[in-house]
Amino acid sequence: MPSPAVDELIAAALAGEHGPLPAELIATSVFWIHHGTRLAGGDTTYLNQYVLVRVGGTFGGCAFEAGELTPAICRDHSGAPLDVLLRDAPRPLRIAALDAYLAHTRPHRVAAEAGDAEPVGLPSGTPETRATARDAAIAGLLDIEEGAKVGLIGVVNPLVAAIRERGGEPLPCDFNLKATQWGDPVTDDMHEVLDRADAVVATGMTLSNGSFDTILERCRHRGIPLIVYAQSGSAVARAFLGSGVTALSAEPFPFSQFSAEETVLYRYRTVAAA
Repeated sequence: MPSPAVDELIAAALAGEHGPLPAELIATSVFWIHHGTRLAGGDTTYLNQYVLVRVGGTFGGCAFEAGELTPAICRDHSGAPLDVLLRDAPRPLRIAALDAYLAHTRPHRVAAEAGDAEPVGLPSGTPETRATARDAAIAGLLDIEEGAKVGLIGVVNPLVAAIRERGGEPLPCDFNLKATQWGDPVTDDMHEVLDRADAVVATGMTLSNGSFDTILERCRHRGIPLIVYAQSGSAVARAFLGSGVTALSAEPFPFSQFSAEETVLYRYRTVAAA
């Protein structure tokens, strides 16, 4: 699916409008990660694939659908100039490379030191403890009235619960799930959700599958808040703050599910959202 807004951001990065020329930087390492998770008390096994790119002291990441990439990308792209990945790589790898570039140019921790982002520590502990804390932090970006309909594009059960705890009515949408842990039906038609929602929470995976532009434009058109929770492309989503994205939960690698120790995510809000 075409994604002009993201493609324009890539073109601007290649032209040096966001920092050093990507041709001057090297993708030292490219990673391919495939893992499964089933949280206690749930009946859903989440199967996720990520491609990661390291540039200097930062990582960029992007989830992708099963079969979309193979581990051969690690051999083929590790050590390549970053501009080569941004121009010629498969889309998820392009997003990961762009994420790495923008995070290298301005790491999330530097944005927090400048007061532009709020660091939120996720506690050490079990996957359930960490997932609950993460999704409560994401839901904390919602400023909604009791009973507001919240479109959730990219479903994880703890986030469904966190939205309900804030008084929202979740409208779950996902390509890979049919029902939530509590039996709520999950649609695969995001247009139905975007038409009904009072606010939208979308995963960074939308950057990879090309649906981000549609969500961004629809939320702009309707004048409703768009909150992005991003392991995929967290620095990419940050570039759209104030131009359609109202708030962002940015979780750089290592993601919460890959560690049992305390890690940090970064919450951004536009002035209007604050």
